[in-house]
Amino acid sequence: MELFKTYKLWDIEPVKGLGTTLWDKDGAEYTDLYGGHAVISIGHSHPHYVKMLSDQLAKLGFYSNAVQNSLQKELAHRLGKISGYDDYSLFLCNSGAEANENAMKLASFHTGRSRILAFARSFHGRTSGAVAATDNPKLRSPFNSSENVTFIPLNDLDAAGRELASGDYAGVMIEGIQGVAGIFEPSADFLVALKELCRKHGTLLILDEIQSGYGRTGKFFAHQHAGITADIVTMAKGMGNGFPIGGVVISPDIKAEYGMLGTTFGGNHLACTAALAVLDVIEHEHLIENAARIGDYFSAAFHPDGKLHHALKEYRGKGLMIGLEIKEEHAGLRDRLLFDRHYFTGAAGASVIRLLPSLTVSQETAEGFVKAFDSLTC
Repeated sequence: MELFKTYKLWDIEPVKGLGTTLWDKDGAEYTDLYGGHAVISIGHSHPHYVKMLSDQLAKLGFYSNAVQNSLQKELAHRLGKISGYDDYSLFLCNSGAEANENAMKLASFHTGRSRILAFARSFHGRTSGAVAATDNPKLRSPFNSSENVTFIPLNDLDAAGRELASGDYAGVMIEGIQGVAGIFEPSADFLVALKELCRKHGTLLILDEIQSGYGRTGKFFAHQHAGITADIVTMAKGMGNGFPIGGVVISPDIKAEYGMLGTTFGGNHLACTAALAVLDVIEHEHLIENAARIGDYFSAAFHPDGKLHHALKEYRGKGLMIGLEIKEEHAGLRDRLLFDRHYFTGAAGASVIRLLPSLTVSQETAEGFVKAFDSLTC
């Protein structure tokens, strides 16, 4: 049997990681500024994380959600405290797509409505409901298409007002920052006004913080830069530092009924332990503050003398969620950064380099990347 050919693969196989450094099977060293799609939030092989998972595995790795699991309760308490969503409740699952599926289901249960308002360039996952709310027809099979989802331009308040006035929408689903699209932000004013529109029309505001959450932007959730709260918040990626886990943070106005939601593996003992270890490191090493500080450095470095870097069309993002849109003459720069300078980065199409490093990334590492970028674009 062969693997289904889903991904275009580089001829590199990392076999060891520590912090923001990776080594391949031949011993070559790389700097990881992508974290496997924003997943590695506290660095590879963090000793506290490794010890907690190892200790838990030696005791109990898994049992079903038919019994008590105090780790889930501890995680809910800790998440509420650090995120500012203390009075909300938590549903644990396995991934971002699953979190978004359950968020839309909850909105529909709560309102009795069936429609979702989403945004151009959005990405919410690849499972059936999540991909229906993803603005990329190439990812949707005929089975996944849904007349229950409408897309409008990001930051278009008039379009949002017109749609929500129909009274048909269970929820508005929006990313804290659009990641896969190439790092596009909803404006703070738009988010404030959108929340008010949702309140006015009895529609739930769902914030997808799968990629932009967990401290990456210098706040625990990206939407908190706008000073708002959401009815439902979804998260995953950096939550487990590589161990699969997702979560749905749910307003106290949404009442639970047995059987509404369910999962076999969600919130298992190892997943909760991984998530608790991540919160320990984020708090003890002040990583949200570090994300803001290194993000400020990157922004300044790519605006030398107050002007945009000569190789860029645009610099986008907050904290450690950065999109570098490069000029046409620098096409192929991402490959050169990888193969010539040994920096892992992400991409959005051919023109945007995405930086999503561990929140532990150091000033020295950031400076090294900027020098490498400069040397390849001079």
